[in-house]
Amino acid sequence: MQENERKKIVFSGIQPTGNLHLGNYIGALRNFGPLQEEYDCLYSIVDLHAITVRQNPTQLRQNCLKLMSLYLAAGLDPDRSLIYFQSHVPAHAELAWVLNCFTYMGELSRMTQFKDKAQKHAENINVGLFAYPTLMAADILLYQTNFVPVGNDQKQHIEITRDIAERFNAIYGDVFTIPEPLIGKVGARIMSLSDPTRKMSKSDPEDTFIAILDEPNVIRKKVRRAVTDSEALVKYDVENKPGVSNLMSIYSAVTGKGFAEIENEFVGKGYGDFKEAVADAVIAELEPIQARYRQISADKAYLNEVMTKGAERAAKLAARTMSKVRRKVGLAATQL
Repeated sequence: MQENERKKIVFSGIQPTGNLHLGNYIGALRNFGPLQEEYDCLYSIVDLHAITVRQNPTQLRQNCLKLMSLYLAAGLDPDRSLIYFQSHVPAHAELAWVLNCFTYMGELSRMTQFKDKAQKHAENINVGLFAYPTLMAADILLYQTNFVPVGNDQKQHIEITRDIAERFNAIYGDVFTIPEPLIGKVGARIMSLSDPTRKMSKSDPEDTFIAILDEPNVIRKKVRRAVTDSEALVKYDVENKPGVSNLMSIYSAVTGKGFAEIENEFVGKGYGDFKEAVADAVIAELEPIQARYRQISADKAYLNEVMTKGAERAAKLAARTMSKVRRKVGLAATQL
């Protein structure tokens, strides 16, 4: 890349709810550091999204700091990547309102996440839950994002963001960069330890997933209890041996070993030996991050500095886009 060539912009946001788990780490968090080498990256703690479901206020604030500490522990450099709380940049909410006026009810009603969350939280089907995708679109479009790291289950949100941006641009000119999904190398799809037909989820009971901050003895206990089968054969076969295949995916992801190599490693050995090896590998992978997390989370002055500088930098970037949006839609200027 030439020195005067601008880097492409990557935006990613994670909700500060629940405990981040091994699937989050393998699928997203451990890739954040390498991404900052190639792109200008913004990593947002999307606390406004979190309140579509009722939260304990104290717990939510603690979770925000916990997530920021994990970002930093996983290798993000606040001098190279922009790390900030979504709610500290009011332009997110302002742009979301503008985009609401360019988004159709039918589009939002078709969103899979709304249908799923409406079923889980039938007593609290609020407007924020329905309009969640327009706030997500605002998150992305506010920073003229080129790429958004996503999994297959999130592509729908990128598609509606693109639709909204293209509709707005068709009316007012090239205001927004049209974002594209950033699909990384095909990685392990980490499933629930108790039901290997379902993706590992931080909203499920804690014994179904390995949290990034789980103590080694807890990790070992969870792996030992993971569902396998009665065949006592370590073989990768998702259809017929989903539990064993899931543990193999985890082992492969943290050791770099291929499935054939893993199968050969455990020829003639039972699931007990296999599970111990998986637990050892996961513990070894997470221990350095846990150590850095404990150090960073205890340094309140450093966290405040990262939080404050991140909000200031993000607000300046957001202001450029919002100035253009306000002018295009005809909102009154602050000065004549």
